[in-house]
Amino acid sequence: MPLDTGCVGTTYPPATPYPVEPETIRRFARAVGDPAPVYTDPEAARALGHPAVPAPPTFPFAVVARAMEEVFRYEDIGFDPTYLIHGNQRFEYTRPVLAGDRLVTVLEITGAQRLRGRDVLTLRADLADGDGSHVVTTHMTFVALSAVEGGEPA
Repeated sequence: MPLDTGCVGTTYPPATPYPVEPETIRRFARAVGDPAPVYTDPEAARALGHPAVPAPPTFPFAVVARAMEEVFRYEDIGFDPTYLIHGNQRFEYTRPVLAGDRLVTVLEITGAQRLRGRDVLTLRADLADGDGSHVVTTHMTFVALSAVEGGEPA
């Protein structure tokens, strides 16, 4: 099934709130190889001016990935994620993600095109805290390597 370029502009309902726990932040920081005490020690966080332990800058992707599993289906738009490359990502912060946040994610498809024999999908995810205040927006580009002429990945 070819990528449905008419899906651009589709916005999905808000995902279930994601509770940001100190242990989740600690495990994420460890997984990305960042040993900074600010991600594990409330005193270190306060010394740097944070009211709680902040999450590493790329942490919102974990929140968005869970939201995608909940509200988004690749097959609904004809995008085959079997062989997927996370092509690009950028973050626009209003404030850091903090332990204790309950983040709500709203996803929007901002681009869908065929480029050099590959399907390219662009998503925007807006994350807000429990009172609806914006925390971060992330823009992501995914490339499906399985979308080539003849159906076999290169």
